[in-house]
Amino acid sequence: MQGDALILLPNALALLPDALALSTDVLALLPDTLTLLPDTLTLFPDVLALSADALTLHGVAKFTLL
Repeated sequence: MQGDALILLPNALALLPDALALSTDVLALLPDTLTLLPDTLTLFPDVLALSADALTLHGVAKFTLL
């Protein structure tokens, strides 16, 4: 088991710079994400209602085509 971990260690270390770069990008987007969160939460009920309507229409269309 330890041998397997040691074999994978160089690959993990090679991926570390990419992981750190992605973490930096994610952190940079965090303020925008937090700014948009209230709007997203406000729109969520509308999205759920539209999804329900779409599923109903899909069911009606499917039944009509049968």
